[in-house]
Amino acid sequence: MNLPDHILEIFLMPGDFYWGDASTRIRTILGSCISICLWHPVKKEGGMCHYMLPSRNAKLNNADSKLNGKYGDEAWELFLREINKNKTRPSEYLVKLFGGSNMFTANERSLREVGMGDKNIEFARKIVSEYKLNLVSENLGGNRPRRIHFDMWSGNVWLRRQEND
Repeated sequence: MNLPDHILEIFLMPGDFYWGDASTRIRTILGSCISICLWHPVKKEGGMCHYMLPSRNAKLNNADSKLNGKYGDEAWELFLREINKNKTRPSEYLVKLFGGSNMFTANERSLREVGMGDKNIEFARKIVSEYKLNLVSENLGGNRPRRIHFDMWSGNVWLRRQEND
């Protein structure tokens, strides 16, 4: 699909975070990772992350340490910084969650093992609950990858489930 010249298209790799305005489309491909999509319906701006793990299991040591979008808790901090910069509140945004597939079959992992996709979903839902976010859509779990693109001018997120090879 060809976009008009004035639209900036951003592709997020695992660990990336991007905040944009109505001239932006953000895309990514997800397996066990999660994308949180936040959109402000009045300002027509928001962001998306592509986190790989709920946390790094170690707190940042000092103020000079850079937040890393690979981790859900730090990706959420990146969102909070943008929300504060814009003098808005988390509750003003519409939230959509995607990803968290279990990419290994039951034969490839122990039955008692919780998959990384499940852990990532649990963390995303914890953020939604803790911050009383306005969750309007989610497509989580399963065992197939997803392609998504997020249009900042409308807040729409388009999803395509991939077939397993």
